[in-house]
Amino acid sequence: MAASDLQKAMAMMIKVFYAYSGKEGDKKTLSKGELKDLLTNEMGDVLGKNTNQAQLDNIFKDLDANADGCVDFQEYVTLCACITMLCNEFFSQKK
Repeated sequence: MAASDLQKAMAMMIKVFYAYSGKEGDKKTLSKGELKDLLTNEMGDVLGKNTNQAQLDNIFKDLDANADGCVDFQEYVTLCACITMLCNEFFSQKK
């Protein structure tokens, strides 16, 4: 049986996380640099290509819920969910 669209989306979220994690250390977390690369390459159209360092610092601080200096998978999924909800609100208002 073929995977559903939702299953494909979930698999892609996992794949993207691990494509960026571990380049600067732990494969199970994103450093600030790895998160910047992920946001720029994967969400640049949504967030804008000109995300400055202060914006990145704020995003990272907000995501790093447990304040351990890195973004783990759960914190990353929270980011994806929040951006998805914002996009839904944006497109719902355009109708």
